[in-house]
Amino acid sequence: MDIDHTVEIVKKLKLTGHPYKIHKNTAFVKDMFTSSLEVAKFEGANIRTVSGIRGQVKKAVQKPEGHFRATFEDKVLMSDIVFLRAWYPIKPKKYCNPVTSLLLNKKKEWQGMRLTGQVRHAQSIQTPQEHDSVYRPVERMTRRFNTLRVPKAIRSSLPFASKPKLLPTQRKPGLLQRRAVMLDPEQKQVYSLMQQIQTLKHDKDRKRDEKAKERKVVYDKKKAKETANYDNRVKRERKEQYRTQGKEEKRAALKEAGGRRKKHKKSDD
Repeated sequence: MDIDHTVEIVKKLKLTGHPYKIHKNTAFVKDMFTSSLEVAKFEGANIRTVSGIRGQVKKAVQKPEGHFRATFEDKVLMSDIVFLRAWYPIKPKKYCNPVTSLLLNKKKEWQGMRLTGQVRHAQSIQTPQEHDSVYRPVERMTRRFNTLRVPKAIRSSLPFASKPKLLPTQRKPGLLQRRAVMLDPEQKQVYSLMQQIQTLKHDKDRKRDEKAKERKVVYDKKKAKETANYDNRVKRERKEQYRTQGKEEKRAALKEAGGRRKKHKKSDD
């Protein structure tokens, strides 16, 4: 502590709890406080969930002890963890009255009191450790969300693209799983032969698909070249057509201008 005793010493708190009853934006939280008196001290404090939903401590519940009611911005889940970050004021114990000045006759002979750590080190005393101050491994349960279930009445009115197409998983074993089929030597040979035929067929299909892809690449290149040649030819033909049309229009305009001049000369005569 400094000379100024008005400084307030606080302790950082991070309390966690879990909701056990949810109604719209209101939730009842447990495992955060141990008594209604503690809840009363933290009434109006800001709380927050792991998913980022903010809330506020409202009031303690009569039973069980330490549970309280809280309101949130949005509806929380039962698997959410609610935590409160706060600063709690504490008053340290006074072991001595510190000397704030050295108004002594013999200043060199004065010796201050040893610190607690120095005394423990001199007497080989271990620092006491509280059970609540020990760090514990954080174990969080994995959040499991319920699957979306569409009622049959709504499912029938949905368009085909929005209807669920995944079949439900088979819970009971089928007939093939329940009965044990023992194959004869002849049946084993037939089964192995069919497997070999299927393997050869798949290999042929794969090679056929690869060759078809190669042919398609060559065909696409050829088609692109033909399209480019066709576009160039169309451009040349259009240019030639526009050039011929412009010449004809120019000739017609000159011819029309010459006829008008002759008419003007005749009228002057």
